[in-house]
Amino acid sequence: MHELSIAMAVVDQVESAVDEQDPGGARVRSLTLRVGELSGVVPEALDFSFGVAAQGTVLADARLLIETVEGRARCEDCGRDTATGMPPDLWCAHCARAMSLTGGRELEIARVVLEDPECRHGGDVPEASHVPHR
Repeated sequence: MHELSIAMAVVDQVESAVDEQDPGGARVRSLTLRVGELSGVVPEALDFSFGVAAQGTVLADARLLIETVEGRARCEDCGRDTATGMPPDLWCAHCARAMSLTGGRELEIARVVLEDPECRHGGDVPEASHVPHR
């Protein structure tokens, strides 16, 4: 399950960035990842792995939001841009030429929301915006 190693790398990167911004204080409220449907990453496995990898870190109570990015391809001959579907269809329906992938392989940290320091002392923590995953 390579999702565990991905989750561990994400936790390490976010934890380092948070520590650089607010050494010893900030906690992560939510984390949004953009995951392409052609990346080979299973969102449910990544979600589970994130829970394991985040234990004992500034992300321990963070909400993981996964935004799925659809696979897209472009025909260099006729310029048509289209969704690839799953499994991906990389042949142009218009001119029957091979198409080049333009999207769907992403795996990136899109957004990190830190807990408001005032909330650490008994205030309400604002709810993070929801990014559905497919």
